[in-house]
This record gives sequence, structure tokens and C-alpha cells, in this order.
Amino acid sequence: QVQLVESGGGLVQAGGSLRLSCAASRITFSIYAVGWYRQAPGKQRELVAGISSSGVTNYASSVKGRFTITRDTAENTLYLQMDNLRAEDTAVYYCNANRYALGGKYDYWGQGTQVTVSS
Repeated sequence: QVQLVESGGGLVQAGGSLRLSCAASRITFSIYAVGWYRQAPGKQRELVAGISSSGVTNYASSVKGRFTITRDTAENTLYLQMDNLRAEDTAVYYCNANRYALGGKYDYWGQGTQVTVSS
């Protein structure tokens, strides 16, 4: 059973930093596109940052320059360094890994970790 387990969320003041981690088991990160999504109350889940299987990164415009996504393929772990946090970054953050193979899509999600930024 594939598992993605997030950690590192919490309560922080505006302008502060947090580092989220996503530990994966039973999949090989290097062949998946991986990323962080977030969902605020009353809003749709949105992509925050992603890394393709070839290592290309992309960011939502709202976090570009403040957040950094990295992956450790040896440890099968994904990270999201979040700096200069704002109140609008408050959300549940989810880790995702996906790939297309054998005519289907493999799509895995973590359980989420809460990030709350106080203004």
C-alpha cells in the first residue's frame, strides 16, 4: 500500500517560516511527478508547487519567490520550504504523487497537514 505522510505544519506568525515534509513509502519518487497542493476553507484545492519526474519545478504565482519545493529521491521525501508566510497561506497542505503508466493514472495523496498563519 502506497503511503504519503506529511509533517511540519503548525501555527506561525505572518513573516515566519515553516518546512513541510512528505515521506513516501512503496513508490519510487523519481519516476513520479510530485507536488504540494493546498485547500483553504470554502475554496478549491490548488497546486502550490510541483516537480516533474525530470526535475522541472513550477510554482503558483502567489508563492513564487517565497516557497521552494525540493525532493530527496534517495530518501523518497518531498519538502516545501515556506518563507515570508502570509495569512492567505493558511490552508491544509497535501502531498501528491502521480504518473501515467499502463494506460492508467496512478494518483496518490497524503492525509494533509494544517498550516495556520496569524496576521
